[in-house]
Amino acid sequence: MTDGSYNGVVMQDIQRRSDSGQTAAKADLGLNGADSLMSALVASGVTVCFANPGTSEMQFVAALDRASDMRAVLCLFEGVATGAADGYARMAGRPAATLLHLGPGYLNGGANLHNARRARSPVVNVVGDHATYHRKYDAPLSSDIAGLAGPNSKWVVSADAPSDVGPLAAKAVARASAKPRGPVSLILPADAAWGRVGPESLSPGVPADSPPAVEPGRIVALADRVRAAKAPVVLLGGEACGDRALASASRLAQAGVAVFTESFVSRQRRGRGVFAPTRLAYFAESAMEQLAACDLLLTVEAQAPVAFFAYPGRSSELLPGGCPVEALATAAMDGAAALEMLADVLGAPAPMAGALPPEPEPAQGELNAHVAARAIARLLPADAIVSDDAVTASQPIFDATRGAAPHDWLMLTGGAIGQGLPAAIGAAVACPDRKVVSLNGDGAAMYTVQALWTIARERLDVVVVVFANSAYRILNVEFSRTGSGDRPGPAASQLLNLADPLIDWVSLSESLGVPAERCLTGEAFEAAFARACERPGPAFIEAVTGGEGRRRYAGDAAR
Repeated sequence: MTDGSYNGVVMQDIQRRSDSGQTAAKADLGLNGADSLMSALVASGVTVCFANPGTSEMQFVAALDRASDMRAVLCLFEGVATGAADGYARMAGRPAATLLHLGPGYLNGGANLHNARRARSPVVNVVGDHATYHRKYDAPLSSDIAGLAGPNSKWVVSADAPSDVGPLAAKAVARASAKPRGPVSLILPADAAWGRVGPESLSPGVPADSPPAVEPGRIVALADRVRAAKAPVVLLGGEACGDRALASASRLAQAGVAVFTESFVSRQRRGRGVFAPTRLAYFAESAMEQLAACDLLLTVEAQAPVAFFAYPGRSSELLPGGCPVEALATAAMDGAAALEMLADVLGAPAPMAGALPPEPEPAQGELNAHVAARAIARLLPADAIVSDDAVTASQPIFDATRGAAPHDWLMLTGGAIGQGLPAAIGAAVACPDRKVVSLNGDGAAMYTVQALWTIARERLDVVVVVFANSAYRILNVEFSRTGSGDRPGPAASQLLNLADPLIDWVSLSESLGVPAERCLTGEAFEAAFARACERPGPAFIEAVTGGEGRRRYAGDAAR
């Protein structure tokens, strides 16, 4: 018997036994652990699951057919699933679930769970595991899932008995949703998922703990210190960058308090009519200049500022020596309420948006980030959502869009690139009536390029822009800053450039189902971006901003 005919006989036998098992399952209408999990999630307000399942999770997959209120979104890589759950949570204000396959599946999603933890995004990870009695055999996919999940989870628990699954799932949602919010991980052994449960195991959901109240006495004391300071600064982070918080922050600015945001915040409301705090610079020396005069720093759901990296002979701390730091509101508190109370105690004026920059000129000439920024600022749809993983192209676009139509901006909170495309998926699922614009460096986009397939499959209203400079440009900048030399040599350059072979982004995007076009000039980019924003559905723009791509494609056009 040949290998092919043997495999065919085996597959027929597997299918026959599977069909028999399905018939038996239909005769038994009882609930299992996976059903109780689904019921608890839905009852707790979790109605979307970004999934990359494996064999251990098949009971969960089967339960989806019996749970009409749960939307399942297939992602071809776990890092897409976790990043999408992060983007969803930032825009919906409530958790999504992920479905991950044992320890390796969790690890594949780990980088974007690091970003989600830094963003304080509520995410409920359901991590399948071997049946409890199978764990002792150390099968090939066995691992210490709890140990792997711990660093990026507020709470990790294994539901080892079917009756535990529903109650623990409800508790997981409550833990993720309580401030300071963040990812949690529920480990689901296969036998807990297939084991039968009674109606008493169905959980109605558990309310999240309310944040601790801001103490009026402390606000009054801090207001006295603000009055006494020569150059007080308020630093915003977390949920203190929404409309309500920014309105109070604008009052403080008019009262003489400098208002900054952290370099990377989870979500910021921006655009015409919205107060624009100063963004703390990414490069340490620039941030130190911004804060050089500060003699009192009040943090609002933020951390005291430090350099993103250590550099030889430079301080890791960005504040001048001896500058006191006080938490106006911790990440566990309501930062917007604390800002409002401080503004009231100081007698600060009414909110004011401030002057806006003039409308940018049309994008013209050879394409670069500054030229593309003009087009994006001019054409960004009202109430759009920007998912930013553009790395070195990011700051020019962020600056230019200060006067754009009102929008929300999602940032790379944890610094682990590969977030921009997945977070756009989650934002589009959370807000289907809003245009999502995903800005990506070419190196960053390659981390989670599988996201394009999900964008196409779900027909999401996402415009993807990849700035293709054929290099890890930020690493070329950091090379000399870290004391590694004036410039990379031949061997080092091979680790920092993406030109050999050159990535054909148009072909890659179209192969994954998203229509694409390539732009080398400002005029072409503005026209392409306008078309993509005017029509619903997925679109991809390769913005060639340098490197081998510009040379090759410009030569092709000339011929």
